[in-house]
Amino acid sequence: MSASEWLSHNLGEITDLVGWHLWLSVLPLVIGLAVALPLGWLAHRSRGLYPLLVALAGLVYTVPSLALFILLPKVLGTRILDPVNVVVALSVYTVALMMRVVADGLSAVPAEAVQSAHAMGYRPRQRLLRIELPIAVPVITAGLRVAAVSNVSLVSMAALLGVPQLGTLFTQGFQLHFFTPIVTGVVLSLVIALLLDGLILLAGHALTPWQPGRTAR
Repeated sequence: MSASEWLSHNLGEITDLVGWHLWLSVLPLVIGLAVALPLGWLAHRSRGLYPLLVALAGLVYTVPSLALFILLPKVLGTRILDPVNVVVALSVYTVALMMRVVADGLSAVPAEAVQSAHAMGYRPRQRLLRIELPIAVPVITAGLRVAAVSNVSLVSMAALLGVPQLGTLFTQGFQLHFFTPIVTGVVLSLVIALLLDGLILLAGHALTPWQPGRTAR
């Protein structure tokens, strides 16, 4: 079977796998960021907790993804093939990566900006939401871009457990000794990674119109 014939015969399946891969990459990114924001703020506010939280995050991030995919069903009581295992595992990795990024982003906010907001009567919560987080957006965006690309890559490992996504094409190609599924999976994974990276970059630009070279709309 030629490459074009294989692609035409499997277009529907490939489309489904792209959808699954995108979903399993993006959902943990959203969940992880939502959890990392308060944890990063806590690490920023409590310098005594910062080394502990950062060390814990670094330790978690070194756990091999395949081992985590296998261990989570026993912890969560789910089936080995349940996609929720992948979502939870990648959410944990995203939190581990983004927590330090958020803390460092908030720490990089100029003291003058914080003092000015305080002098203007901003409460701590208002100061965080209106001053500190917006100024920290470039740092957080940079970390989120790394997490997004990392998630797209790590999702592929779940193919070894039978969870459907583009990694499935890698195992199919290996089993059939046919390179077209492997090349297709690699190319589509790169496209998804570039798409997410571009969207996050655009969102970061939209949230920071005051940055040099950007015009507010």
